[in-house]
Amino acid sequence: MNLPTKITVSRIVMIVLMIIAIFVVSLIPDLVIPNIGNSNVNWFYFAVAIVFIVGSFSDFLDGYLARKMNLVTDLGKFLDPIADKLLVNSILIFLVIEPSFAPDQQVLPQLFILVILMIARDLIVDALRLMAVKKNVVIAANIFGKAKTVAQMIAIPFLLLNDWPFSYFDSSWPEALHISNILMYIATILSLISGIIYVVQNAHVLKEGEKNNG
Repeated sequence: MNLPTKITVSRIVMIVLMIIAIFVVSLIPDLVIPNIGNSNVNWFYFAVAIVFIVGSFSDFLDGYLARKMNLVTDLGKFLDPIADKLLVNSILIFLVIEPSFAPDQQVLPQLFILVILMIARDLIVDALRLMAVKKNVVIAANIFGKAKTVAQMIAIPFLLLNDWPFSYFDSSWPEALHISNILMYIATILSLISGIIYVVQNAHVLKEGEKNNG
């Protein structure tokens, strides 16, 4: 196992441990985790944000090292997207759950819809990729897909930090227009655009399947 793959595996292990920690904390009755000082940033959400940022950086690092050191492997290609989806989607699900241990954490009602849209997009694109692989068709990544990933990795930490540091000037704005939520809207739009492009550009994969079944 080469260095880039070890980084990817480490990211998966880190994410699994984070999910276990979230589960354990949520099961502790009457637990209330305080905010950091006088801010609106919860200590536990801050820790999750740090893990997410480290995981996001490791996503860039393992890809960069694999290309620079010519260490691209089939195992790395298999594990990297799994690690990415596990990192982003697990945190997206965590964000829409209003925990009892962090009562001051803001949860935008519309966020639930945004999360469903982004996870649904990932499921559709992954299913399309599986069908393409069976037909020996390679689906290349598009610029909107990469932009979607970058947008998610920018938006999610600010949501975990309860809109900090933007909360210093946008706290009086309608909650739906907080900067962190606007970043999430952008990530969702890019996610949907990239998904539509994938489906439109590779519709022949679906048509061929229909023809073979007919």
